[in-house]
Amino acid sequence: MPTSIHSPGTVITGMDLREHFRATVTGAIANQQVEIEEATVFYLVNMLAYFARADRLFEETPDGVVLRPLALIYGRAIQARSPAERHRAFQHLGDVALLVAGLFSESLSRKVVDVDYYIAMGSTAYGCLSEECRQSLRDQAFSAIFAELSRKFLLLVDVLAEVGEHSRLGASNDLMRLYEIWARTGSTRAAGKLRSLGVEPVPGNFGRRRN
Repeated sequence: MPTSIHSPGTVITGMDLREHFRATVTGAIANQQVEIEEATVFYLVNMLAYFARADRLFEETPDGVVLRPLALIYGRAIQARSPAERHRAFQHLGDVALLVAGLFSESLSRKVVDVDYYIAMGSTAYGCLSEECRQSLRDQAFSAIFAELSRKFLLLVDVLAEVGEHSRLGASNDLMRLYEIWARTGSTRAAGKLRSLGVEPVPGNFGRRRN
């Protein structure tokens, strides 16, 4: 069954989307002291502007507006009839996983799969893309971008979560949800928000910070 998520509609009006996202992405990267290559920042900005149109992310069904499950997108990539089709499917998988984990993680609460699943699927998709691009002379320039997206996926989830706050795309101050995100992913940002609410995350079997 598709995961039901409220459509974000129009994100920004009356100004250039890329200009807005450029400012919020670079601001979030600076605030969180994350080292990201300029080409990867450019990719993130364009990705956010592209998916600002809800019909590029969500689907209309008899059950309402839904998000196609990642497993189906992955299946489409595996069954692709050409390298170009496989590339598009893996890229869509990585982009959707990053967007949902970063901007709409609250929608995953109490679902069959949670944010850690999206992080794993997205990181894997970008990793596959990086390997494929490395083997193509035409696409080699993108290999490093996808490699960084894969390697720093969790860090970028936190970056997009801050972008979401500034774009009114939703953020969580719910104590239990923040703790659940931290416990599942080890998110430094979630830990910081927990501390700001007076709760100290205690490392144990959770808190798996990825570099």
